Amino acid sequence: MTTMRSTLKPTLQSLLDTENKQQLKLNEIVVKSIEEEKLLSEKLFAFEEQNISFQNRVADRVASFGGSWSFILFFLGVMLVWMGVNLYFLSKPFDPYPFILLNLVLSTVAALQAPIIMMSQNRRESKDRERARNDYLVNLKAEIEVRNLHQKIDLLISEQMKTMFDIQRMQMSLMEEIRSEISSSRKTH
Repeated sequence: MTTMRSTLKPTLQSLLDTENKQQLKLNEIVVKSIEEEKLLSEKLFAFEEQNISFQNRVADRVASFGGSWSFILFFLGVMLVWMGVNLYFLSKPFDPYPFILLNLVLSTVAALQAPIIMMSQNRRESKDRERARNDYLVNLKAEIEVRNLHQKIDLLISEQMKTMFDIQRMQMSLMEEIRSEISSSRKTH
């Protein structure tokens, strides 16, 4: 019995060492995956924090103000004051009724505002495209990681099954040895 125990001890130790090595490899893989995720996240945040040129900032501000109720109400107020001043308060109006100068001002504002708003929309569209591409990359990475995790879990399960079968085999041989010792001790007594 002591010979069996002495042979089982190194075998169990080797099984435990194999299990520890597998755990260390898995830890390394997990740490590497986490670092890669950080790198990808840092790239995505860097995209969001790009320096925007002065022209783009102006275009964004004009577009945000030009497409708001504040602008509409402000411009409506300017038009009403313009018309009121020219109709009722000035004996010699600078823009008499049909308000040709007001029409020119409105046309000029519209002519300048439209391309600025379009520039802002184009920039936002390119940002949206870049975000969509980054979302795709993140989703692709997540899918790959899920597949890798499935493979790792399958590997772990198969390795644990091998280890359990080895342990069971050792237990069975130990039980056989104990049974044979018991039966031989009964025969001698």
